[in-house]
Amino acid sequence: MIQEFERMKTDEQKLLGWTAKRELSKINYRIHTDAIKQNLIPEEVTTAQASIIYAEEADVLNVAMFGQTAKQWREAIP
Repeated sequence: MIQEFERMKTDEQKLLGWTAKRELSKINYRIHTDAIKQNLIPEEVTTAQASIIYAEEADVLNVAMFGQTAKQWREAIP
């Protein structure tokens, strides 16, 4: 019973670590999108092209924070 409790606490700590990373990335999302808009998206691109740039940059952030893209996460956890 003690081993099971310790296992559950370890799993809980792992989940909290992931949750903290998720909250951190959510809080900084607006800052990141504003920076992308100001520095990476030329005025002459279309809305569709801008969406692709945003998605690519979001993937970079997801890999940095979580070690995988959003698509990889969705596929791993349906």
